Amino acid sequence: MNPFFEQVYGLVEQIPYGSVVSYGQLARMLGRPRSAREVGWALRCCPDGLPWQRVVMKDGAIAGGICADMRRALLEAERVAFLPDGRVDMALCRWLG
Repeated sequence: MNPFFEQVYGLVEQIPYGSVVSYGQLARMLGRPRSAREVGWALRCCPDGLPWQRVVMKDGAIAGGICADMRRALLEAERVAFLPDGRVDMALCRWLG
């Protein structure tokens, strides 16, 4: 497995229930600030049981194409706060790691 992907998975496992991070934030936390897209690729093929829904875009928008509605439902079940326009309230829910 790709070593960077393994690092991404290890960090995503640590995101607390009810909190979110952005793809870019994860990349910076791993010392690769220009690798937000690679974080996204890692999450496209992540292991079962990983809380992938807790990773959102930097403005709180939910990525995921056909999985976006499911991702939002999972976050709502965790009581993640949303703004009126449907984005996650990053000011309230961002995990600072």
